[in-house]
Amino acid sequence: MVMFSVRNVVNVGISDLNVVLAPNTIRTLGLGSCVGVVIYDLHHRVAGLSHVMLPNSELTNQSSLNKFKYVDTAIPILVEKLCLQGARKYALKAKIAGGAQMFQIESNSESMRIGPRNVEAVQEILQELKIPIIAMDVGGKRGRTIEFDPQTGMLEVRTVYKGTDLI
Repeated sequence: MVMFSVRNVVNVGISDLNVVLAPNTIRTLGLGSCVGVVIYDLHHRVAGLSHVMLPNSELTNQSSLNKFKYVDTAIPILVEKLCLQGARKYALKAKIAGGAQMFQIESNSESMRIGPRNVEAVQEILQELKIPIIAMDVGGKRGRTIEFDPQTGMLEVRTVYKGTDLI
């Protein structure tokens, strides 16, 4: 008798997050200046992915705030959801991708450096949460799609006009 494990790919949209258990994988498409943050516990084969758009929620004046849109609010929620699925906070590790500077900007305005600011914000919050970044594929001028396998701990990064890397 042959056993097949059913493997589903869970897709995470922009300004969204989700958690999977192996053998399922988790993917997000269209990372430009956005950052895909994968946090995982390899021993328990659980992983979460957050597709964050902006670094900080403090300056927003929206009445109904989408907490998954901002680095400062999404990442703590993702960690909480991972722990509810059996991840151990002390064992969490991270891999990140995205944060491209998609458009050539003539201005030196800090507010226009959205990709680099997103990457910096992710690095800061992960450091605060004591979650080490094991690998990253960030910056540049090209969009990316990422898919993470919580069974192997490998992050597949497909970059426009560049191909695929495993990190």
